[in-house]
Amino acid sequence: MRKRIYSQPGDHIESTAPVTVSRYRGFTRANHWVTAASLIVLLLSGMALFHPSLYFLTGLFGGGQITRWLHPFVGIVLFFSFLLLFVQLWRLNLPRREDATWVSHIGEVVKGEEEKLPELGKYNAGQKFIFWGMSGLIVVLIVSGVMIWEQYFPQLVSIPVRRIAVLVHALAAVAIILIFILHVYAAIWTRGTLRAMTRGTVTGGWAWRHHRKWLRELAGREKRDPAE
Repeated sequence: MRKRIYSQPGDHIESTAPVTVSRYRGFTRANHWVTAASLIVLLLSGMALFHPSLYFLTGLFGGGQITRWLHPFVGIVLFFSFLLLFVQLWRLNLPRREDATWVSHIGEVVKGEEEKLPELGKYNAGQKFIFWGMSGLIVVLIVSGVMIWEQYFPQLVSIPVRRIAVLVHALAAVAIILIFILHVYAAIWTRGTLRAMTRGTVTGGWAWRHHRKWLRELAGREKRDPAE
């Protein structure tokens, strides 16, 4: 059996007409949506606690005290949920030579003119940027969050260090909001992408156009013509 380079267990071409390709298993999709839901709750509750003008958002969670209590615990859920995703996907998100070519043709990507682009594995350079950006920022947020969690760790760091941690936490939160918006926009903008995380499958045409190396590897393992 060939070694997997661009795919993971569970990825396969389904025997349907038209051709569909299984991209994400049910566990991975559920894991993704728990992560997404946790992040949305954190963004809303974090903004509510960040500035008095946004305090009205605490009404979504039952008031200020509940929001203040809820925010760090949901942060822990996010950390471990994303950790599960990281374990499943990190290898497929390692940089490869074709990623530099993809970035150099970002203009064609935006215009949908993909003829000059290299064949790609399961993820393109943009998706990898989002993956590693989220990975780093979630670590920064959980570490800085624990440092400012006065209810359980009041003596963990000094007051000057806690002030720095508050600033770092806020900056990391802004950065992860921007990356999250980019992720959602790209998923909607690239037609046919969202169904991968709702149904678990993509069309054969989508796979051939956007992630041809991934499709070729699956076809090679299953001894099928990827252009069928």
